[in-house]
Amino acid sequence: MITSLIAFAILLGMVFVRVPIAFAMAIVGGIGFALLRGWAPAGAMVGNAVFETGLNYSLSVVPLFIFMGNVLAGSGIAQGLFSAADRVFGRMRGGLAMATILSCGGFSAVCGSSLATAATMSKVAMPSMRRFGYSDSLATGAIAAGGTLGILIPPSVVLIIFGLLTEADIGKLFLAGIIPGIVGIIGYLLAVMAAVRLKPELAPEVGEVVPMTRQDAISVVAVLALFAFIMIGIYGGLFTPIEAAGMGAFAALVIAALTGGLTRAALWGAFLDSATASAMIFAIIIGAEIFSNFVTFAGLPDSLSMIVEDLGLSAWTVLLLIVLIYLVLGCFLESLSMILLTVPVFYPVIANLDFGLAVLADPDAVLIWFGIIVVVVTEISLITPPIGMNVFVLRSVLPDVALGTIFRGVYVFWVADIVRLAVIIFVPVLSLWLVS
Repeated sequence: MITSLIAFAILLGMVFVRVPIAFAMAIVGGIGFALLRGWAPAGAMVGNAVFETGLNYSLSVVPLFIFMGNVLAGSGIAQGLFSAADRVFGRMRGGLAMATILSCGGFSAVCGSSLATAATMSKVAMPSMRRFGYSDSLATGAIAAGGTLGILIPPSVVLIIFGLLTEADIGKLFLAGIIPGIVGIIGYLLAVMAAVRLKPELAPEVGEVVPMTRQDAISVVAVLALFAFIMIGIYGGLFTPIEAAGMGAFAALVIAALTGGLTRAALWGAFLDSATASAMIFAIIIGAEIFSNFVTFAGLPDSLSMIVEDLGLSAWTVLLLIVLIYLVLGCFLESLSMILLTVPVFYPVIANLDFGLAVLADPDAVLIWFGIIVVVVTEISLITPPIGMNVFVLRSVLPDVALGTIFRGVYVFWVADIVRLAVIIFVPVLSLWLVS
């Protein structure tokens, strides 16, 4: 127990001095394992982690879903979604910000990446909001918050990785993410309404509707068709969630070709961005696997379970403490790293608890519910200072907007996320109804 806590402290210290998280986890995990077992076993463990991760067939979904999202981002689909959403909200105060939230939700449904959603929608929505007089804080806040929906609304790369870590049914995780994702969109829309009511200067009184062209309508139909194709294919037994990634990537290429929105340069950019993002994710997964092997051998999960049992804490108290730890870690760790580090430690603790609810009587139900809670907390971390990854993505795309301005803009959405998290925790059926 003490050894594991010291290792976590060293890991956080390395992150603070800007050592890449993948290398920090690998170094601490490898050296810690060597000190406990010896250098030869540690070398074998590290080699196995690299080899098995690289050859893991299930992880093939990661680059394929990322590629699918990048193809759609490069084909102009996001512009069509934004125009369609603006037809719904355009004449309301804050309508363009609400249209941004809705289009982020739609794009997330076929993208699976929060960072890609935020980067894409910043190029689509920000010029329009600036042209009509929206404040930079509300505009960037809506984009950053809307982008977080990419890791919850299926297909989600983070849900896939959670499923692989815990051996949960990925198809059930996808189903469980739909209603919380919709609740998230509604919460963000209400947040925009509240923000412009409290501070009318954030947005013009009446917006101007961006006309929707035939190409925009085709984009909306294409997104809905691709989402339906993936979900019906999985739950209709046509292909597995892993095969769905390949089918979705192929379908995205077909859609891009038929709509004529993907140029040769954009296609090459989609390949390059997908390869870069996949390499980063695989490096983090390998580092997390090494560190996880170390803390498991050091007995941290078993020690935590014994402490919970000895203290006599209720299941709900333990869950709320874990959520609080996630909220704190989200201020300092990148979202994927946080999940890879903590899920192997916390899930064995959660699995042994009795929450006293009929809907959670099935161990699989507890796993699915906990997965959605973890992903929602991870969403919150994407816009939480000082390490809000979506905020830094926007800062790189919009260098003329200060970080402080973006963080001021996401505050109201952060509050909406906390409310949604509380609802998901205390009303588990919200996540489990579609699964059941």
